[in-house]
Parts: sequence; C-alpha cells; structure tokens
Amino acid sequence: MAWANQGMQALIPVINRVQDAFSQLGTNVSFELPQIAVVGGQSAGKSSVLENFVGKDFLPRGSGIVTRRPLILQLIQDPNEYGEFLHKKGHRYVDFDEVRQEIENETDRVTGQNKGISAHPINLRVYSPNVLNLTLIDLPGLTKVPVGDQPVDIEQQIREMIMTFISRETCLILAVTPANSDLATSDALKLAKEVDPQGLRTIGVLTKLDLMDDGTDARDILENKLLPLRRGYVGVVNRGQKDIMGRKNITAALDAERKFFFAHPSYRHMADRLGTTYLQKTLNQQLTNHIRDTLPTLRDTLQKRLFAMEREVADYKNYAPNDPSRQTKALMQMVTQFNADIERSIEGSSAKLVSTNELSGGARINRLFHERFPFEIVKMEFDEKEMRREIQYAIRNIHGIRVGLFTPDMAFEAIAKKQIARLKEPSLKCVDLVVNELAMVVRRCADGMSRYPRLRDELERLVVSFTREREQVAKQQITLLIEYELAYMNTNHEDFIGFSNAEAKATQGQSVKNVLGNQVIRKGWLSVNISFVRGSKDGWFVLKADTLNWYRDDSEKEKKYMLPLDGLRLRDLEAGFMSRAFRFALFYPDGKNVYKDYKQLEVGCNNLDEVDAWKASFLRAGVYPEKVKTPEDESSPDSDEASIDPLLERQVETIGNLVDSYMKIVTKTIKDIVPKAIMHLIVNKVSEFVKEELLMNLYQSGDADKLMEESQLEAQKREEMLRMYNACKEALRIIAEVNMSSIGETMPPSLPPTDYRPTGPSPIPPVPRPAPAPPGHGQAPAPLVPM
Repeated sequence: MAWANQGMQALIPVINRVQDAFSQLGTNVSFELPQIAVVGGQSAGKSSVLENFVGKDFLPRGSGIVTRRPLILQLIQDPNEYGEFLHKKGHRYVDFDEVRQEIENETDRVTGQNKGISAHPINLRVYSPNVLNLTLIDLPGLTKVPVGDQPVDIEQQIREMIMTFISRETCLILAVTPANSDLATSDALKLAKEVDPQGLRTIGVLTKLDLMDDGTDARDILENKLLPLRRGYVGVVNRGQKDIMGRKNITAALDAERKFFFAHPSYRHMADRLGTTYLQKTLNQQLTNHIRDTLPTLRDTLQKRLFAMEREVADYKNYAPNDPSRQTKALMQMVTQFNADIERSIEGSSAKLVSTNELSGGARINRLFHERFPFEIVKMEFDEKEMRREIQYAIRNIHGIRVGLFTPDMAFEAIAKKQIARLKEPSLKCVDLVVNELAMVVRRCADGMSRYPRLRDELERLVVSFTREREQVAKQQITLLIEYELAYMNTNHEDFIGFSNAEAKATQGQSVKNVLGNQVIRKGWLSVNISFVRGSKDGWFVLKADTLNWYRDDSEKEKKYMLPLDGLRLRDLEAGFMSRAFRFALFYPDGKNVYKDYKQLEVGCNNLDEVDAWKASFLRAGVYPEKVKTPEDESSPDSDEASIDPLLERQVETIGNLVDSYMKIVTKTIKDIVPKAIMHLIVNKVSEFVKEELLMNLYQSGDADKLMEESQLEAQKREEMLRMYNACKEALRIIAEVNMSSIGETMPPSLPPTDYRPTGPSPIPPVPRPAPAPPGHGQAPAPLVPM
C-alpha cells in the first residue's frame, strides 16, 4: 500500500479530523468539505464496490431500495481491523455482521421499517490494514416506483438529496454504472452532467463487465473515447448474487476479478488500470489532490466564519445567566429599549428604522382619527326621508288636537337630541380601535424580549392592563361629552342657521350642498371586478368632488371612463371565493347602470386600510354608504306623507334645516374633541406609564430572578454559537498543521495510526502537488467535451 507519498495521504485524515471536530461538538458542518459521493441507480453495484474496498461484507442487502440514508464511510489505514459509528463513539465493532445490523437498526430508527428515506447521514469509520485513507458518501440509489410507505414523490426526494451533495464544487462524483446497460441512459452520469457538465469532477465506474453479452465489451468507454470524462473510467467486477449468497470470500473475488481482466482480450492491455485495487488507489490519489487544491479555500471560509462570530462569542465567554448584577443591568436595558420602541412606534421613526411595508403604530392611529372615525360617523347619518317622517310625527304630537299655526321649537330639540345620541356609538368604537392598535404596538415591541419569555409576558400584561383601565376612563369621559351636548342646546351658536333663515330657506326650497369645486380628493390604484369570467384588473382612479375618473395607468393620459357622483351610493361586499381583496361597490339606488351594462361597479384593494381610506374619501365627495333597511322600515306606511298639507310640509322643512345646521356644529365638535380625549386619556397616559412606572411595577409584580430566566431556545442558541466557534478554531488548528510550503517528492516513513486518528494533535508530513490526471498514466488527456 506504500505506492504513493504518505504525506499526501495524510491530507485525508486531516479532513476527517475537521469533520470530527464539528461532529464531536454536536455541530453540523455548514460549509463544504472535500469528499467523494457515490451515485448510481438501484442495483448498479455501489455497495459491492464499497465492500470490495474494505474486504468485508458489512452493507445491508436486499430487494428494492436498501440504502435509505446517506452513509459517510471513512476508511483509515490501521494495523487493527474494526468499525466505529459516530453515534456510538468508543464502541468497536470487530464482527462486520454487527456493523451491517447496526446500519439497518439506525436506518430504521430514523426512517421506519417500511422503506422510508432520510437525508440525515450515518457516520461509519472502518480501520483496516487493507484500505487506503479514503472518505466516501454512499447515497441512495434512484428509484422510479414508491414501495411500502414511501411517498409518491420518492424519486424527486432522492434526487434532491443526491443533488445537495454532488452540486458542491468540493465534491467529487463517483458515478457507478452497470456495463450491461446503455451508458447513454445512465442515471448516475445524467445527474453528474447536470452539476458537472464538463466532467471535471466526475469519476466513472463500470460494474458488471463480466455480465455483458457475448461479442460486446466496454473497451471504448474504459479508454475514455465514448462519453469522455476528465478523470476517466475504471472498470470493476463485483461478486454476483450467487457468490454473495454463498458467502464467497472477497479476497478470492478480487483474485477472480484480476484474472478476468488479464484473460479478456479486450481488457488485458489495460488490466493494470482496472479493478477494485486500482480504483481504490485512484480515488485515494484524486481525493488527496482535490483536498490539497481546496484546502486554502476551506481555511479562508473557516477564518471568515470565526471572525464573524468573534463579537457575539466575546459576550458569551464570561456569560453568567444567574449573576444578579447582570440580571439587573439586562432588565434595565430591556425596559429602556421597550420604552424607546413604544415612543418611536407612536411618535414616528427615524429614516433608518421606518417601515416601508405597512402603516403601524402612530400612523395607523392617525388614520383612525382622520379617516376611519369620520367614516363611522357618516355611516350612521340619518336618512332624509326617515327624518322628515320623524319630524312630521313630532310636530303633530306636539300640536295634539289643535291645528298648529306656528313651527314648534320642541320638535327641533327632540329630533336634534336623537341624532346627537347616535354619535356615541362611533365615538366609543374609535376608542376600541385605538386601544386595539396600542395593544398590537405593545405586543410587537415586547417581541424584542423573546430571550426572556417571562419578562416579556409580564411586561405585556402590565402595559395592556393599564391600557384597558385607561380605556374605561376614556369611554366614561367621551360619554360625558355626548351628555354635555344633550344637556343644553346652544341655538345662539355663531354657526347656527337660526329660525328665520331656516324658514326662509324652506320657503324658497333651497338645499345646502357642500361644493368642493373641481378639487382632487384622492388618487390611487383599485382592482376592478368586471365579471367572474374575466376576473379583476387594476385601474388608476382619480376621485374629484363631482366625478370618479378611471384611467388605464397613472400617467392619466388614456381615460377609460368617467362616472358622475351625483346620486351615487356605496355598499360593502364580501371577499370573493378566489380572491383575498377587500371590495366595495358603487351603484345608483334607482337601479340605473353605473358602467356599460353593469348595475354596480365593484372595486377593491388588498389592504383593508386602503379600502377604509377610499371610503372616507368618497364620503367627502358626498357618496354615502347604503342604508340597510329594517323590516320596520319596509312595513312603515307612507300614506301620511302622501297626504301632507303645505303648511305642515313647510314646518317639516324648517325643522329639518335647523337640525341639519345644528348637527353640523355638534359633529364638527365631536370629530375634533374625541381624538384629543383619546390621546390625552389613553395614548399619552400609556406612554407616561411605560416611561415612569413600568420598571417599578415589574419589581413589585414578583421575583426578578424568575422574570430574567432565559428561554430554552436562547440558551441553545448561545451553546450552538460557542460550539461552532470552538469547532472552527479546532478545524483551523488542524489545517494549520499541514505545511504547504515544504512539499517534497520523497517518500517519508509510514504514519503511525495515532497521527491520523483523532486522539490528539500531531505533525503532518509535507504533501506533494502533482496535477490531477486521468487514471491511465500512459494515456494522453481526453478532450474536454460534454458527456
């Protein structure tokens, strides 16, 4: 076995030790180590090739898919012969039948006993005097039809598992293909070609050469003339199923393999470059050269990873979770940060921290005050026809049996108070919306304390409880505001129309209309749902005081339609079965078409806030929501209105003008004072509580030590960071033992086993640097053409 530079062979144990440095610390290797992946279809002979390397029967066999988990096989030259699993470190298996049984047991433990698969590898090290240092990964063979409890996409799962290994640039691909099948249909070569189109990382292995039909051979393939690879092909002859069942000795099988090649007329001229022994030597040389070439990159990767972790690890090195001073400092820092986050969320963020995805905190509260709250008020606005009927009944009931010659002011007060009382519901709803938004802000800011779950929960409970207390106070005060308005009707207000003006206006039949001129109220994109078949499409809409203009895009050059707003109404729609958009419809109450042959125009947005903003804008333009009719409304008789006398009609019109004028004054006051009350009684008080009283309440609520208990996830994260840091340091130390500057061509003495087994650091002899070459030493390199 001393056919090559033993210093070069020492590179393979170096990588094995790097692998062990991470495995022993329980850390997955997240970067690419040089390795050889064995790829092939089912029954291609992969397992037989590996067993021939070891000289023992140790791999599971059977029908169907046998290899169901990746097997990382590390072959290490050693005077003793035994196997050792990473998951049972320290337990030596001298009987290789027990090795096979342990592979089957460990596979079943993870995948079950009914042909399931898993990407979690099994690590096996085989020490033997009959092997060369080599590390291979035996991957499951490609299958076409699922069996047992395998999923229907088993072929895709195995393919993805194989691709995760062979797509790495540091991975050599050992493509195993049976010679008695068409090479052009080889699963292994097809996969290798996808990730290595020039064949620079692929080593071809032809099995079952002894089973080819008479008169056929694989000479052109083995001479690298057909589907050439940069690293060439090696042919092997494995034991047949009869030999395996008969427990034929592998040593005898290797002798038979050698005799076959020397006796075959097509292979005897290259027999010294064929067979399992030559394949093992070739793989040893190729992997050693590959490790040598990739070692500098691996060193750089480890150093970058180490430097990236330095800062966090520095905080963790002397970390004492139960140190009282550390807990106090951490508690102060957490509360201070929470206070800053709350203030930033409500008052506004700096340009560096501002969210560009959605409104939150103070911006959402601002929208509630100026868009949602006015919209809720307008939604409850009285129906003119209903109000006229109420005024008529009020006037008649006040006059009683007498015929009224004058308009009674008591009717005005009764109707006005009824309308004022209706303002209570949207005002209290505004409080609920703001409190809910504050609770969301508190929850988001508290998420930064996930490291201390008990502290996070307690802090959130205290702030939300205080917010709910302030909610009740605010609702009481806002209810008082409504009661203030009901307690005294100030008809001397400077903006009140007065009785004489209201009567003159009623006589002249004038109507007050809020004229905004040609002002643009809102612009933006809306999805338009034309029909179920055609689906929805986006359009650019410009809402003005008297029209809604629909353009093809935001350049506003091509107008598709203009919809007059006079008489238009708005109704909410439920989200469609195939759509998540929030929609509303525009329509005319009299049933005439809105757009072409459509009775209503359905528009919407993906964001509920945007829909509310559009509704509020339509309200400014005088497009009001549809009034939901109740059974009482539908059953109310209209005969009284049909027979109303002119005097009563003029009185009804006068009272209506008075109520309309007074309600504008009250509504304006409520729209202004309710947001101010909410800010003073809830938002500002919550901010003061967080800033001044939260820390004291946290200390009063319970044991500070319990509050500062770390989450299990955070402790695991810290331990994982320290393990990765120590693993990187150990890996760099191992790699540093390789002296790349003193490579020699002489053959140093053989390495003692302890030099490449992970029992401690030891000097590594220098390594030579021959260029990669195909297995045929005497042949010229094959042309680099696709496979």
